[in-house]
Amino acid sequence: MEEIISEIPLSNEWKTLQLIAEGWSTDKKYYVKDYRGRQYLLRISEGKGYEEESHLYNGLRKLNERSLPVSKLLDSGLCNNGKNTFRLFSWIQGVELIKIIGKLSKKEQYEYGYDSGKILSKIHEIEGPSNRVSWGEHYNRKIDKKIALYKNCGITFPNSERVIDYIRKHRSLIVGRSQSFHHGDYHLGNMLISPDKKLRIIDFNRLDYGDPWEEFNRLPWSASKSIWFASGQINGYFNNEVPKEFFELMALYIGVNQIGSIPWAIPYGDKELKILLRQTKEVLDWYENFTQIIPKWYQKIMN
Repeated sequence: MEEIISEIPLSNEWKTLQLIAEGWSTDKKYYVKDYRGRQYLLRISEGKGYEEESHLYNGLRKLNERSLPVSKLLDSGLCNNGKNTFRLFSWIQGVELIKIIGKLSKKEQYEYGYDSGKILSKIHEIEGPSNRVSWGEHYNRKIDKKIALYKNCGITFPNSERVIDYIRKHRSLIVGRSQSFHHGDYHLGNMLISPDKKLRIIDFNRLDYGDPWEEFNRLPWSASKSIWFASGQINGYFNNEVPKEFFELMALYIGVNQIGSIPWAIPYGDKELKILLRQTKEVLDWYENFTQIIPKWYQKIMN
């Protein structure tokens, strides 16, 4: 490990380097503490593609300039003779929201969800680069690829053709959509509650640019734990004025994500595959096999 981190600036001042063995990312995550007591999060990944990815991290630097409760990118670059990429973030103290959400009142769950929606809307104020391929062209290719991978992976789930049929009938909605900065994995598992009970957002390792509303494709991970949180996130994002077309697109993005999740999960083993198959069954129930555009758990107001 010493050889990998030796080229990282000021790494000689680090006292503690502790592996964080959580999540499905191929990155290695470490808790870092230096001799002056300062704490950081270090991510180490394969070095290839660093230059191509650097423009994405410009979005994170723009986040640094805003007063948002997110982990801050402090430094990034190549290490280990160019074999690895490092990203050094500020360390956020807190408890994982996903682990305590069930212990909170419905009102508290909704309020944290509402806050998460407002934060996400601020993240999406950072516009995507003007030279990116159009969202319609990019995402239509993605749809075709995910459907093909699903049909050839050897594992299917009941009523998947209903999902694919919905996708085909509504894919025209993505044409002309604007693009913004994406967190990339926005759900309960990447949120903390600080000691002062405030919501904090972490783990931008899947950051990207795209249609802002695509970020809601991860909402099933949150809704399965708390429908109040999930409803609050939607309402907070739109300041309680949710347009109908949002639900049509959210259903599309969630459907595409569910189709793509099955071939994606296979290399991770049976345990992860069962989790995704169970989630897909749940999503189909929420959407009545994709015959309706608003999930049955959605609450327009907090009752």
